[in-house]
Amino acid sequence: MSAQWDMSDYIVVTKMNYNAHGDIHAKVVAANALKMLDLLIARGIKPDIVSARQQTSPSGEVVESGDLDDAHLIVLTSGLLHDIGNQVNRASHNLFSAVLSVPILEDVLALIYSDDRKKGVIRAFILHSIYTHMEEVKSYTIESSLVKLADGTDMSKGRGRTPYDLGNVNIHTVSAMSIGKVEIAKGKIRPISIKVKMTNSAGVFQVEEILYKKLAAGILSRYVDIIAETIPQTPQTDERIVYKVAVEEGKFIHTR
Repeated sequence: MSAQWDMSDYIVVTKMNYNAHGDIHAKVVAANALKMLDLLIARGIKPDIVSARQQTSPSGEVVESGDLDDAHLIVLTSGLLHDIGNQVNRASHNLFSAVLSVPILEDVLALIYSDDRKKGVIRAFILHSIYTHMEEVKSYTIESSLVKLADGTDMSKGRGRTPYDLGNVNIHTVSAMSIGKVEIAKGKIRPISIKVKMTNSAGVFQVEEILYKKLAAGILSRYVDIIAETIPQTPQTDERIVYKVAVEEGKFIHTR
């Protein structure tokens, strides 16, 4: 796996001056998705692998799909594999990630599941989660919606610093640099509360264009609150991010 993460980072960061999408990103996404999964379970909300039932015979016999351990496996594996397609190309990387994940899943799942049907169901849940993690693709399960939303939570200032330091100054990098941290906690009314601490109000763009769109493109909207606030609340000024920019070779360069 390390080679796949490294090559994804190489294409996205080194060649495209984009945010890191290697092993750290994969682990952050997996950890945040698992945390949100546990918050849902604590409120009695069943993941789809637990609640889904399929008629598997002409007689209409109903077979349970899986349990909570299976749900955690689906979310963990999907989070770790969702971006490996960047090693092929950033465009359509969600499709490439799903394709590249198939042989990996065949090896891993064979060690856990002896029943071919069960293994096939788990694999299908994982592949759906991987393919639909981008906001322009609808996610239809709780598990896939968690991975999609968790992908959007990895946007703290440090994670967006690389493209900014490389001179790629635009609204995307400026807004990313405006995010201090993202906190995931138990909500007061809804099961999940995502609090985004911004040091500059430009961070609203990041919250609206990435985090909110990922939430809206899944099935978790009724379970999640997103709250964004600038810190500290006093004094009434934002942290300065851009001092001076100049156009060089067709793009804005940050200068002092």
